[in-house]
Amino acid sequence: MIREQQRMGLRQLRGDGDGAASQEGESDGDGDEGGGGRRKGVVAAGSSLGHRVDPRELEAGEYVVHKKVGVGKFVCISAEDGLDYVFIQYADAMAKLAVDQAARMLYRYNLPHEKQRPRNLSKLNDPSTWEKRRLKGKLAVQKMVVNLMELYLQRMRQKRPPYPKPVGMDQFTAEFPYEPTPDQNQAFIDVDKDLTERETPMDRLICGDVGFGKTEVAMRAIFIVISAGFQAMVLAPTVILAKQHYDVMSERFSNYPDIKVAMFSGAQTKEEKDELITKIRNGDLHIIVGTHAVLTERMAYNNLGLLVVDEEQKFGVQQKEKIASYKASIDVLTLSATPIPRTLYLALTGFRDASLMSTPPPERVAVRTYVSGFSKERALSAIKFELARGGQVFYVVPRIKAIDDVLQFLKDSLPDVPMAVAHGKKVSKNIQLAMEKFACGEVKILVCTHIIESGIDIPNANTMVVQYAELFGLAQLYQLRGRVGRSGTEGFAYLFYTDKSLLSKIATDRLGAIEEHSDLGQGFHVAEKDMGIRGFGSLFGEQQSGDVANVGIDLFFDMLFDSLSKVDQFCLIPVPYKDVQLDINISSRLSSEYISYLENPVELLNEAAKAAEKDLWTLIQFTEDLRRQYGKEPRDMELLLKKLYVRRMAADLGISRIYSSGKMIIMKTNMNKKVFRLMREAMSLETHRNSLSFTGKEIKGELLVNLPDTLLLNWLFHCLADCYAVIPALVKKIVGGMKS
Repeated sequence: MIREQQRMGLRQLRGDGDGAASQEGESDGDGDEGGGGRRKGVVAAGSSLGHRVDPRELEAGEYVVHKKVGVGKFVCISAEDGLDYVFIQYADAMAKLAVDQAARMLYRYNLPHEKQRPRNLSKLNDPSTWEKRRLKGKLAVQKMVVNLMELYLQRMRQKRPPYPKPVGMDQFTAEFPYEPTPDQNQAFIDVDKDLTERETPMDRLICGDVGFGKTEVAMRAIFIVISAGFQAMVLAPTVILAKQHYDVMSERFSNYPDIKVAMFSGAQTKEEKDELITKIRNGDLHIIVGTHAVLTERMAYNNLGLLVVDEEQKFGVQQKEKIASYKASIDVLTLSATPIPRTLYLALTGFRDASLMSTPPPERVAVRTYVSGFSKERALSAIKFELARGGQVFYVVPRIKAIDDVLQFLKDSLPDVPMAVAHGKKVSKNIQLAMEKFACGEVKILVCTHIIESGIDIPNANTMVVQYAELFGLAQLYQLRGRVGRSGTEGFAYLFYTDKSLLSKIATDRLGAIEEHSDLGQGFHVAEKDMGIRGFGSLFGEQQSGDVANVGIDLFFDMLFDSLSKVDQFCLIPVPYKDVQLDINISSRLSSEYISYLENPVELLNEAAKAAEKDLWTLIQFTEDLRRQYGKEPRDMELLLKKLYVRRMAADLGISRIYSSGKMIIMKTNMNKKVFRLMREAMSLETHRNSLSFTGKEIKGELLVNLPDTLLLNWLFHCLADCYAVIPALVKKIVGGMKS
């Protein structure tokens, strides 16, 4: 199932539309390490998340990664003796590669449009340093894959019976007043299968532009869940968007009087909230639409089955954690035009289900987008054009403090045009009043902040003027633009920056990207582009960003997809603790002085044995408690504890017997050679790494001299502790009822 999910993610990433186009990457084979063809199971070059690069697409000064040599700087392609060669500058020399060889071995260091500098260039004459960096990146990738997979498997382990297909589903579907697009139809099918055929909770991302019909997909899911006797919660980041969802859903379910819809937000009084909470707890309300206020601890549902989250990226960290906590037990549907990079990444790698809606409704027309320096004349010309054709205008600024100046400029220039103001610091009811006046046409120009990027659907508002556009994020500009041109009338978006000479590289790239992606259905690609502009940190955490920086983004992704395709080869099968034999002759007796010092020595030793049998963490806790109560243990107690630690770590590593033979320590194990190699590569001490070898089902440690048993135990303790670092990068299997 994991592998099939990965393939789906790769097909979505490449944009493959049919079976023929998706044959690449379908093989279970290992691929090649650096030879001829394109590696199986990774993205084709040319995608912005592709792996190897065509040298002819490189620009002078661009950083590249040679898989076997490391990070260098592309200089040029030059012909010699009738052949083209690629020249790459490294820290200590210039490398020359034939173009066809470079095409097989080179990767981009950065995402497209990104200019992050590597810490240093690699040295041609020091391949060992690069090899260490590469191995560190490989281990980081493996850990990431396992973390993702265990999150996914945790969800897959959750069980719930499939929902029955509602008797009235055909009627509900027929009441949809529009002809669904092909993408929308596929999303309907995807969600229906998630709910009515699967026995695991749904966690699906619906990615589509504003106005492409994501809400209808959500409402059909809600209908299925409510028909089975469950409740549904719809979560929106703003009161405005929540109110729009409430209005749309109230109308959509108006033919079903038994289905009660309610709105819950922070703008309501305590009495209103208390009344709603009581109704929700009693099961009198079926669809609860609201802001993050619905996540309050006071909220108790009668039988919650589905959570719909709109624009998850606009919620804070605490709200996102609360949302994540729901995913273990109920079905979750996430709607987004430009998904947050991590969500996008999970969908791309196949660890999260995704339905992409990129086909516009037939009546939608692409919004014309103009990017230029600001002038009052240009802004007024755009506004007057829209007003002359009977339309309305959004005038957007990034900061509240800019509103007064803009409003004064507009009133001086257009004194007879009714205007209103909306921003986040105004009381919610005042915002709602301004919106209602704008919606009914009483107000012709709405001066606002980006608060309107979600939830404003005004059919007659078909021009947007954005001042200080350089201060907005790429995703913000794209949602904002989606607010106009929704009625079939051509929309216009004017993005004005202050001074081109003052624009940062990132701001220039953002404005260029929004102008480039002016066609309908580009949200997914805008999110991908935004990933490139913002860099590693937006896609990965801080630690993982450092790991990516070690090897560059393309090689990192190459390792990632390679690791995904081979994930089943990195399984670790622990053995029961009681089955581990440690054949080292060390007495377990404690000195009489220490025994007399302990309050209850027999009980304490039993506790130590039980802690070791449970898991390593419990044994560590026992040791810390022992030292807090009695101080540092004497030598005989230290040896006893080390025996327990060695057996515990051996059990977790799949080692069933440890014994010595001359200068050799032999460990019987069930691990495979790939796991052993990864484990050895991860070891921090070179002495341990160089002493270990793998033959058959035995790990052998070769010592320089014969060691007495106490020193042998000490060596084992430190060696296995070094090996233990690899465990987070391995898939743990449950054996005999014992979970490692």
